[in-house]
Amino acid sequence: MQSIVEPFTRRAAARNGLIVYPEGTDARIVAAAVELQNSGLSRAVLLGEPSAVAAVFDNLKLSSEGIDILDIETSPELDGLQRKLLQKKPDMDPEKAASMVRDPLYFGGAMVASGQADAMIAGAANATGKVISASLRTVGLTPGTRRLSSYFLMSVPNHRDSGRKDFLFADCAVNIDPPAEDLAEIAMATGKTAAKLLSEPARIALLSFSTKGSAAHASVTKVTDALAIVREQAPELSIDGELQVDAALVPSVAERKVKTGAGVAGDANVLVFPDLNSGNIGYKLVQYMGNADAIGPFFQGFDKPVCDLSRGCSVDDVVSAAVILMATA
Repeated sequence: MQSIVEPFTRRAAARNGLIVYPEGTDARIVAAAVELQNSGLSRAVLLGEPSAVAAVFDNLKLSSEGIDILDIETSPELDGLQRKLLQKKPDMDPEKAASMVRDPLYFGGAMVASGQADAMIAGAANATGKVISASLRTVGLTPGTRRLSSYFLMSVPNHRDSGRKDFLFADCAVNIDPPAEDLAEIAMATGKTAAKLLSEPARIALLSFSTKGSAAHASVTKVTDALAIVREQAPELSIDGELQVDAALVPSVAERKVKTGAGVAGDANVLVFPDLNSGNIGYKLVQYMGNADAIGPFFQGFDKPVCDLSRGCSVDDVVSAAVILMATA
């Protein structure tokens, strides 16, 4: 298990929630479910044809004791979950609902929506878009949420030669080019998340290729407009922008580039990227060139907990995601 999640294990163990895994025949999912079960951190429901799931356990030489294996086609919950899906989407064709709920992602999402599972983790074998689509149709958004977003919990092992430092990066998985209103909502949601995950107060930097008017462009104006919205709607948050990433992270650069601010420049721990291009590229650069742990993406805005996984995830990544999800749900 990655060290970044160790502080959250006690919270996860206290809850010992039930997580549904739609990709129940993936060896990484199976191994992670066993580790979590044996550690008392969470319980698991693996979706899949029982003999196929059992073969994975056999290949890994692991015991399935205590882990539920659920065949969707023979599940007594199938009709009930279909009815609940139709209640959530009353204009949906019943035959389409029957087909959808047989998809493991939809079935798992419906289990979470109905309270039969506490959370869903998927994405090891499915693209992010499929996980989002199924979760939107089943779990839905929290009332009042305009836009779904995501964040990564990043742990840099030796940030600027001063030891480990943890960050939140958003949005790196969902919104391609969010307008100012959505960017502001992403910043506010991530600031609230940071209060649960970081050991220090959130200091939010709205990133750009410009710092405090050093360049003029519509994409810069979007960032400054988002800052104004956040300061009006959530004045308690410590946030500033637009900031280049060096001005956000390096005190000496911040001293030269930022004349006035909100105590963020040079010491930010929440980085909000202006678009998905920069966010996705940014977190992967830090992960692979900076040897950082990158846990997520976790979604912000779903009515109940859902986590996506990279298709390149490891067993350790799945375990870490489950611990964070259970500790913060």
